[in-house]
Amino acid sequence: MESSSSPSSSYLNLFVEETSFYNRIVLDSLLPNWVWAPLPHFFQSWLRNYLGGTLIYLVSGFLWCFYIYYLKRNVYLPKDAIPSNKAMLLQIYVAMKAMPWYCALPSLSEYMVENGWARCFSRISDVGWVAYLIYLSIYLIIVEFGIYWMHRELHDIKPLYKWLHNIHHIYNKQNTLSPFAGLAFHPLDGILQAVPHVIALFLVPMHFTTHIALLFIEAIWTANIHDCIHAKIWPVMGAGYHTIHHTTYRHNYGHFTIWMDWMFGTLRDPINEESKVL
Repeated sequence: MESSSSPSSSYLNLFVEETSFYNRIVLDSLLPNWVWAPLPHFFQSWLRNYLGGTLIYLVSGFLWCFYIYYLKRNVYLPKDAIPSNKAMLLQIYVAMKAMPWYCALPSLSEYMVENGWARCFSRISDVGWVAYLIYLSIYLIIVEFGIYWMHRELHDIKPLYKWLHNIHHIYNKQNTLSPFAGLAFHPLDGILQAVPHVIALFLVPMHFTTHIALLFIEAIWTANIHDCIHAKIWPVMGAGYHTIHHTTYRHNYGHFTIWMDWMFGTLRDPINEESKVL
């Protein structure tokens, strides 16, 4: 593997070739060549991220809502816990306004990697599978820690909550939460909560393709944790935990797992909440 601190231009070109490949796949499939081909590479990547992110958000959201609210109506949720079409359309509207700004972050991270500013490697074979898995584990711990504290501070710092995060927390009951609420944030709020993914690139070597994939998996994950269905898979910070966060505002700030909330004393278990109701 080339040195991550001063990679050669030939190695950096592997990243450019990879993002160019993604651009061709997505943009050629959705747009005439004359629309996107003349654009500078950075704006091609932003357009690909925007179109790809929008498709992932809308398609995954519609399919999941159709399954849990119509095909499995009254199976996972009681009728009075199903959000109205108006509420879901409002969430889509908020997310679509923010989507162009959200997509600036992965585009910027790609630009930094392509210019050798981050500690990315192009091929798993450059480091081997053992090192790849170790680096990935460290990366995910950094991301989990960063998102936990970013999310918590968006609550604890009152101006940030009032002007940014409050937009997301108008959805504070089961019948106002849906998979579409997953990206219904103020643009800056959504970017701040994803920034740990980029910061981690400067702290630990990371496989570039895996980094890009994780950023887009976020769109599916956030849809999942807003569907109010408690999957009961330890130690995953699923929708059961996150629904409590939307109703108490002071618990379950974590993203993928419950560990940060457990470590810092903010964990509230949905099983305990159910037992209190009973």
